[in-house]
Parts: sequence; structure tokens; C-alpha cells
Amino acid sequence: MTPEQLRDVVRTAVAAAVRRGALAVEVPDEVVVERPKNPEHGDYATNVALRLARAAGKPPRAVAEILAEELGAQPGIASVDIAGPGFLNITVEKGALGQIAVQAVTGGEAYGHTEVLAGHRLNLEFVSANPTGPVHIGGTRWAAVGDALARLLEASGASVTREYYFNDAGAQIDRFARSLRAAAKGEPVPGDGYAGAYIDDIAALIVAEESGLLEQEDEQEQLRVFRARGVDLMFDEIKGSLARFGVVFDVYFSERTLHETGALEKAIARLRDHGHVYEADGALWLRTTDFGDDKDRVLVKSDGEPTYFAADCAYYLNKRERGFDRVVIMLGADHSGYVARYKALVAAMGDDPDQNLEILIGQLVNLLRDGEPVRMSKRAGTVVNLEDLVEAIGADAARYALARTSIDQTIDLDLDLWSKQTNDNPVFYVQYAHARISSVLRNAADLGITMGDPAGVDTALLTHPREGDLLRALGEFPRVLSSAAELRAPHRVARFLEELAGTYHRFYDSCRVLPRGDEEVTPLTTARLTLCAATAVVLRNGLGVLGVHAPERM
Repeated sequence: MTPEQLRDVVRTAVAAAVRRGALAVEVPDEVVVERPKNPEHGDYATNVALRLARAAGKPPRAVAEILAEELGAQPGIASVDIAGPGFLNITVEKGALGQIAVQAVTGGEAYGHTEVLAGHRLNLEFVSANPTGPVHIGGTRWAAVGDALARLLEASGASVTREYYFNDAGAQIDRFARSLRAAAKGEPVPGDGYAGAYIDDIAALIVAEESGLLEQEDEQEQLRVFRARGVDLMFDEIKGSLARFGVVFDVYFSERTLHETGALEKAIARLRDHGHVYEADGALWLRTTDFGDDKDRVLVKSDGEPTYFAADCAYYLNKRERGFDRVVIMLGADHSGYVARYKALVAAMGDDPDQNLEILIGQLVNLLRDGEPVRMSKRAGTVVNLEDLVEAIGADAARYALARTSIDQTIDLDLDLWSKQTNDNPVFYVQYAHARISSVLRNAADLGITMGDPAGVDTALLTHPREGDLLRALGEFPRVLSSAAELRAPHRVARFLEELAGTYHRFYDSCRVLPRGDEEVTPLTTARLTLCAATAVVLRNGLGVLGVHAPERM
């Protein structure tokens, strides 16, 4: 019996008490069911009696006594004890607890998935690095976390579109083109330009492709070519790096198209129709102070050039017109001041920022080696990038390490630790648990032992305390996924997996799974193999949510 199933059982008990007139309350939509810290207090605990006491007009313990009687009569419940002011400690029948293993094995890849976010259509924008250089370490964190979050949301029933906003317009692209031209001509990097081996490489590729480009007398034509081809080549490299990291977007949206299709003018017209646009000092402004911003924002400058903010307005409107009911944007810590103005533009569009917009702000990543900061990358010229990190510790370790910490915390990522093939390395520890189970299942097959139909396994035989610990941990997985999705917290999955791996290792050390020598295969053997297989399913599914492989051999 999973926690979700037990919640339904508790609600059924409340409904039964209401029907027979013992309680006069509304049956709650949600019931809290948790694993008690002390296993001696039962398999699960709930505070439902305390929550209903006021509405029932009774002391919490009196409500608890009524519910304990009803719960004790429910199928799968072995006993119910009242603790403290009115907590209910519930012990389920051993066979009912063991069914969690059967459900995990039969559920396979779908085990843990829920429909709590069914009907939600989200546009999730993350990374969105400028196409003027490789993906830096901050963008790499967003790649790992953003992709994990998309998988989490989908596992909870949401429809998610992963989107990369391709900033291929504006002053930074002009600086990029000038930097490429300077590199091709062997001239110094412009003062506001970009440096690094990647600039030299791209410049050389363009010169090789475009015969006679450097002999072209028209400097503007040269810059046009360097701009167009340079952006294409750089973005191809960015997409390739992300794909090798396991991150592929559904949509790569070009900022330039907003300028070319009239989307900016359309967005400004909508804002004007809502009465929030005005002219001052030769410029066009959006009155964002009406919606909580600290100052009004310029849409079109006095020279007629639209601002980045105008493009933001057009881009948001474009997403909403594509049918997304919620726009989720992941930004670095240096964009925290951006939140208020973006909420204001959403409100000015006539939408509800609390319903239609969500901005997640993430903190920095510091890389350490031998206890010292790692700062420079010859490839990028200034900072460590995605390829550097993958080369140092591997894609699996990088994704796990970056998704393992809450986004509102700075990460000090120790390259020495994450490259170790020991249990000190969290991702190795979790992957090793899966590989260990895979070895057990292979050995069972070599001995001719098969589990057969999981539904026919006698899981009531799983009575050892370590077996109970493991079953209860497996039963928590659906709740962990759904709460991590709702809280936008992939790190909760990683921490759960580490706890699960530890719980499995303790089970394995205490409970012999396979027979030795001439020992017979018993129903307990099959039950324990089913428990092992169920644990492998949850480890595999959890790692899959984080975009990390579950190896069968290590």
C-alpha cells in the first residue's frame, strides 16, 4: 500500500464516520500521510484528527478515536494507535506493504508518474545563452536543472515545451561580428569584443568558406557575412554541446524573427490598446509602475530603435498566442532585478502574473580543484564552460551535481570529489546501487531463478525490518516526484535517490537474497528478488528524471 493509496483509505474512513453521524465535517480533499521518524510508531502517521477537530467540535483525541475505529475496519490496515494530542499511527498488513514492490515492477517506467499537473500546458525557457560564445558554467547549471524540471513536470502529467530563446539580434551580435573579423585579419580583439580560441576557430572556418571575403573592400559587407555565418556556426556548436549533455529543446526561437515579422509592433499595439503606453522625451514608454515596477520602461528609444524590453513583450505575447497557459523562465542571479518589470509587462498585457508567469532565479556555481577555484578556460577565453565540465567529470556526474542542490543556493562543485569512482561521490553511490541490483538479477538468472508473474509473489513474507524500510521508501517515490514538480525542486529527487541507495545497501547486507550452495529456492527468495527489481525500477526512473544513466555494470 503506497502513501497515495493510504491517503484514499484515510479519506474513506472519514467519509464513513460522517455517514454514520459520528463526525459532522467536510471530507478533506487532501490528507497528510507521512513516514514516522521512529519505525516503532508504525508504517505511516497522519494528523487528520487534529485538522478536523475544530470543525467537528470535538477534542482531537476524540476525533482520533472515531477515525481509529473506522481505519481499523479498512482492508489492508493491521492496526491504528493514537499518539500525543491526536496523531494516528498506522501499521499496514505486511502483504499490503509488500504490494508496493509488485506495483513498482509492474508499473515499470511509469511507476512514480502521476496526473497531479494534468491539463497544464507550460512553456519552459532555460539556458538561452547568447550565441556569442560557448555555454558557460551558469548556463550549464540551467541546462541540467531545466531539463530535469521538464522531465519532472511531464512525470506529473503536465504538457511541457522546452524552449531556447536565441538572442540573435542586438548590439552583442555586432560585437561578435567585429571580433570575428578582427581575428580573421590578425588584428587585436576590439575593446568591447569577445576573445578565446573559439573566436579564432569560427573566424578561420568562415574565411575558408567565403573565398575572397577578406579582400572585400566593403567593411559592412564583411561584417554582414561574419555576423550571419558566425551566429550560425556558434549556435550549431551550442546545440551540439547541449545535445552531448543530453539536453535537446523542442523549440529554438530566434529573437530576430520578432523584428522581422511585426511581432514587436503587434505587442506594442496591444499594450497601447490597454492604455498603458505613453510618449515622453521622444521615446515610447510602458507605464510599468502601475503594476509594481520601480520605474517605467522604454519600449522604443528616441532614435526609433526598439529596446530589449520591447522584444520581451513581443516574445511573451507570442508564447501566449501559441496556447501556453503558463510561461516559466529560468534566469541567473544577475537577472533578479528583471522579475518586477516582467511581471508588470504580463499584467499590462491583461494577464495574471501569478497564474500565467513564473520566473525561477538560480544562484552561481563555483568550481574547485584541490580546494582552489577553477576559473579559466582556453576554449572560452574567460570562464569555464559546459564542455570543460563534462571533460573533467563526465556528463552524468555533471548533470547530477548541478541538479542536486536547490537552485536558490550557490554550488561549490569539487571536481576531485565528482570524478571519484567511490561512494563518496553521490552519483556513483546511486548508480552503484542500481548496478549491484542488476548483478543480483543476472546471478539469479544464471541460477535459473525467475520471478514469474509479480502478482503471484507472496510479498507478505517480506517481514524483516530492513525489508519494511525499503518498501516504505519505494512507496514514497510518487509523492517525491509530484512534490518536486510542484515545488520546482529536482534536487529533492537526487536526495531521495541517495537515501534509497543507502536503504537498499542496508537491506542487502541484512537479508540474503540468493540461495547458497545446495539451499533451495523458496518463496522468500522470489519475494526478495521482486523487492530488488522494484528498487532497480525506482532508481532507474529517478535517475532518468535527472537525465542520468542507470548502468547495469560498473
